[in-house]
Amino acid sequence: MRIAMVGLGKMGLNMTRRLLRGGHEVVAFARSSASVEEASREGAVPAATLKEAVGLLSTPRIVWLMVPAGAPVDENVEDLARLLSEGDVVVDGGNSKYKDAPGRAKRLGERGIRFLDAGTSGGIWGLSEGYCLMVGGDEGAFRLLSPVFESLAPPDGYAYMGPHGAGHFVKMVHNGIEYGMMQAYAEGFELLQTAPFPLDLPAVAALWNRVSVVRSWLLELAGRALSRDPSLSGLAPYVEDSGEGRWTVERSIEAGVPLPSIGLSLYMRFLSRQDSSFAMRMLAALRNEFGGHAVKEAAPERRKG
Repeated sequence: MRIAMVGLGKMGLNMTRRLLRGGHEVVAFARSSASVEEASREGAVPAATLKEAVGLLSTPRIVWLMVPAGAPVDENVEDLARLLSEGDVVVDGGNSKYKDAPGRAKRLGERGIRFLDAGTSGGIWGLSEGYCLMVGGDEGAFRLLSPVFESLAPPDGYAYMGPHGAGHFVKMVHNGIEYGMMQAYAEGFELLQTAPFPLDLPAVAALWNRVSVVRSWLLELAGRALSRDPSLSGLAPYVEDSGEGRWTVERSIEAGVPLPSIGLSLYMRFLSRQDSSFAMRMLAALRNEFGGHAVKEAAPERRKG
């Protein structure tokens, strides 16, 4: 098939490569001319503008968006609503909020343009391992794009989830679970590090990945990181969140479904960004007030915090 890939970041560029290797023709467009040039060297057809990218497609025209969630997706949807026509397909493969999909589908549907929300998992390993694709939206468009999905995904690695928003909803929960798993591994390895024995943490990770109950790809990645730097001393204890963990917790509140592990894992990421937590200082102050427990003076450079 011929498809336009809009957005050539770490995932978009590797998805372009995987599609090219699968025999598809890819028109590449991004804000960064350097990434477009790189895709061109790999065999993609370069485009300087979104309009040019659409013009290089044949009907039904297919445009896959791999741009940041929020305004960038809406801006592209607005532009594509003017550039595309009935029967064409737009795929949002980024980490968009599932609630945004129906509105985007309606906006494009006014022109007869079909819309798919594709939750895409695989990260930087997707080029070699394939991408897990959770797809919602127009079912006819899903069937039309099956050759694209088959090239991007490993065997049995893509599926239709339901109407508009279903794909991104499943991906959101997937990422929420990922938060909880990562937090559990992080806590477990911190406790292992305190052992009164000379434990080899990379060896433990490798051992656990041999048919133990806690084996996983995340554990394999943990072992890789520990092999490079067993103490992880080269990393700052600062963890960002992409937004999907927050949306998972928001949905749990709306649905009245308790997510204690996932919710706490999100809050722990927030905690990692606090150089000097007021809440932790308050806890120390309260212990001192009611029980006379000893407190530590803050370093001079932190006292203003």
